[in-house]
Amino acid sequence: MLLGDPDNVKEGLAPVTISDLLNEAPRSKFHRRAVLISGMGFFTDAYDLFVIGTVAAIVTTQWHLSTTEASWVTGAALLGAVVGAFVFGRIADVLGRKSVYALVAAIMIVGALASAFSPSFVCLVMARFVLGLGIGGDYPVSAVLMSEYSNRRDRGRLVGMVFSMQALGLIVGPLVGLALLSSGVSQALSWRLLLGLGAIPAATVIYLRAKMPESPRFQARVQGEGERAAQQAAAFSEGVLDASGVSAEGERRMGLREFVTNPRMLLLLLGTAGTWFLFDYAYYGNTLSLPAILKGVDAHATLEAKLALTLGIFVVFALPGYALAVLRMDTIGHKRLQLIGFTVMAVAFIALGAIPRLTATVVPFLLVFGLSYFFVEFGPNTTTFVLPSEVFPVSMRTTGHGIAAGVGKLGAFIGVFLVPQLQRHIGLRGMLLVAAGASVLGFSLSLVLPEPARRTLEEISGEDDNARLKVDDTVLAVASSHAPPVLTQQPLRG
Repeated sequence: MLLGDPDNVKEGLAPVTISDLLNEAPRSKFHRRAVLISGMGFFTDAYDLFVIGTVAAIVTTQWHLSTTEASWVTGAALLGAVVGAFVFGRIADVLGRKSVYALVAAIMIVGALASAFSPSFVCLVMARFVLGLGIGGDYPVSAVLMSEYSNRRDRGRLVGMVFSMQALGLIVGPLVGLALLSSGVSQALSWRLLLGLGAIPAATVIYLRAKMPESPRFQARVQGEGERAAQQAAAFSEGVLDASGVSAEGERRMGLREFVTNPRMLLLLLGTAGTWFLFDYAYYGNTLSLPAILKGVDAHATLEAKLALTLGIFVVFALPGYALAVLRMDTIGHKRLQLIGFTVMAVAFIALGAIPRLTATVVPFLLVFGLSYFFVEFGPNTTTFVLPSEVFPVSMRTTGHGIAAGVGKLGAFIGVFLVPQLQRHIGLRGMLLVAAGASVLGFSLSLVLPEPARRTLEEISGEDDNARLKVDDTVLAVASSHAPPVLTQQPLRG
């Protein structure tokens, strides 16, 4: 039985707009297709960002780089991601999500190949910056497209599944590095292959992204093309969404000036961008510097041994964290899960910084650091990606997410430079205490955000001036089997 069928009117399921149709749609094949198309790009993002830690360790020795130069190799893509998230996030709200979706994948291909063939330090930094432009642009578009295709009950799970593709990038990167380094291939060739392979997954999704239709919500509510949105949604869902007879929604546009001067929007930006900045400082600073951190714990570990330890942390701790976040975040709550994650991160980092024995030997360090990694994924690493795709109005959704992602990557960029310097001047334990402070601040800023779990995007964002139309069994009344459904109105919560 399809949504929109006359028989469904009896059950109170007939939507009145394309947004209502999507909000109440059953989780289906078209959702999985959208996850795959968005997720493959995000796998590329993760692979390209996190493989650089191994590459930097090799080229630092090969090219005799200073600590600052090595940080530029590690951080150039993050700086590019700051710019890319701002620029492409805004473009996607002006021209449409689809207009930039294939473009950012193409930029990632160019950046990955240029990085692999870089003849010098300066060329490598420039190529990584270009790569970062595509990565940054991919963040808001992938998150928002998936969010706008999702239903309200499973939105956190579906957007989280896109983000969880990062887990594969985290695992595949060290695996490829170990395979190359143990195969007898020279380190000089290995790092180029590591970077060049990042072009392959990006290339596989360009065609699929070009075929994916524009977000139906954006078409209907911003561009005013409700009929076209309904037709394309029905075709993309292969009939799961029967959009015949849906009513027009009208154009709803918020200008950039209104957005950045609206007190509610500024509070949402503070909550999303601020928490992402603080989290990425701690996360990327520690993750991309993990080979150096492990060297501080075990000075005699080889590059292969550090890669194996890194892979072990990802497989044993990070991967289950991603999986549990995807399965449970809609039940627990997106904001609540972020608060839980920041709390455990702070406790773990304080323990590592305050108890000398934990950083004196490898096993205790890995256990506590790994625990923090589990709650990184089962917490703010996932939720800082999901929340900005939910809380902003549709006409400014990729702009808001782009600002949050860009500010987050700025925190990551600062962390890449600051963490090695902190480790040199205040030691590993002092650096981890700074990360604990960032986690405490992240917890505090999370409190300003609403709880979006299982609420409609229109209700969360408050983009409609009047009361929300809430479509569920508790508020939807049907006069008779021959009469149109009557939707009771409820005020915006939160």
